[in-house]
Amino acid sequence: MKANLLALLGALAGGALGYFAFFWIAAQGFYALILPGGLLGLGAGIVHNKSVLVAIVCGLLATALGVFTEYRFAPFVADDSFRYFVSHVFDLKPVTLIMIAAGGVIGFWVPFGRKEQGRST
Repeated sequence: MKANLLALLGALAGGALGYFAFFWIAAQGFYALILPGGLLGLGAGIVHNKSVLVAIVCGLLATALGVFTEYRFAPFVADDSFRYFVSHVFDLKPVTLIMIAAGGVIGFWVPFGRKEQGRST
């Protein structure tokens, strides 16, 4: 239980770092929407845990953080509410959706991969 909580705290720290790093990189003229979810997963992966549930939660949180980050970066012009954004998320450009999904996969896979490594040693 302690390792799971530490992994989630690491995910929180990594996600926050990724969120702010995204905006810093965007100010430089680059688009790195994979960072919030990816760093969330890396933060969780620092802690060696054996819970698949933690990996699933991190994957879902990484995807949600990617959607929220895109909303904060570029809300829709027609309606800038979060509810409208979520209901029209599939209207985003394909590269945006791919980066959100890739961040979610990294957010899941890094903690899950650590679990698999821990089992074989």
